[in-house]
Amino acid sequence: MSKRIGFDEAMALYESNDLNLLSKLALDIRRSFNGDKVYYNRNFHVEPSNVCIHRCTFCSYRRDNDSQPGAWSMDIEQVREYCREKYKNSETEVHIVGSVHPGRGLQYYLDVVEAVRGEMPAGVAIKAYTAVEIDDMTRSSGLPVRDVLIALKEKGVELLPGGGAEIFNPEVRNKICADKTDGARWLEIHKEAHKLGMRTNATMLFGHIEERRHRIEHLMALRELQDETGGFDAFIPLLFKPANNPLSYLGELNIIEVLKTFAISRIVLDNIPHIKSYWPMLGKEMCQLALLYGADDMDGTINDSTKIYSMAGSKEQNPVMTTDDIARIASEAGFTAVERDSFYNELQKK
Repeated sequence: MSKRIGFDEAMALYESNDLNLLSKLALDIRRSFNGDKVYYNRNFHVEPSNVCIHRCTFCSYRRDNDSQPGAWSMDIEQVREYCREKYKNSETEVHIVGSVHPGRGLQYYLDVVEAVRGEMPAGVAIKAYTAVEIDDMTRSSGLPVRDVLIALKEKGVELLPGGGAEIFNPEVRNKICADKTDGARWLEIHKEAHKLGMRTNATMLFGHIEERRHRIEHLMALRELQDETGGFDAFIPLLFKPANNPLSYLGELNIIEVLKTFAISRIVLDNIPHIKSYWPMLGKEMCQLALLYGADDMDGTINDSTKIYSMAGSKEQNPVMTTDDIARIASEAGFTAVERDSFYNELQKK
């Protein structure tokens, strides 16, 4: 497309049933950024706890306290042991993300990063903490966002994940995560990270009670901040999974709407270079289809180290993806898999 689209045009694309057109428009933009490459990295997740002060209605992951069945909370030595178990000498990134634990403050989160950094070789990047977690660190410590981010950087955090964005619209947010960091604050925290030279990702949780217009507004807000800072590397559309949470009655969004959302995300976000098809949430088959609707990144190998989506009923109950799996999925869709580091420096093709 030769010009940037606005809200009405994005809504018209949603209302269109011409999936071939949507695919073509999205693929043209993804190829202008990334050619026929599908990126991936070798990574694992550290999820220190699922005990959380927030009560998001879409969440199947959280627990009220450490004694509740299904709850876990790692101490620092357990974090170290976990890293030693998961690191296989090939990973280039550790992704730290979890809950907002009522009994833990900034120092614990700094100690977690320090522990991970101490177990990993110098070349392994640490991507850590959502804006929601960072917002809690500012409240518990009394420090401004900038100071918290600087403290995290000094311990070894190099990038921020994009979680916690959900849907920015205040009315929707008040229904699904009323007590959580709001959309404006999420954007503010990422803006501060960008000012400090930290690359970040962005997400959108879709397929629950939101409407198409809310998704488009969300994308427009991200595009506006990217115009200002240029700090987002990737956008990840996250499909709501309905198992084991208060919104289970909604069921799962149909695949046509999912693919439309991927394509429209790629078309609207004309200034964010990468769109992720996050396979632990989508499943491998839908992940492959999303590559044909604008996605160019499959995230990482993960090595069965995240429970956030498996607990919500995702197809990948033990999420592991080999590099050969990634290469096959990309090739079958007409693309070439390219291993990258956390900063999208290319390492090797498969």
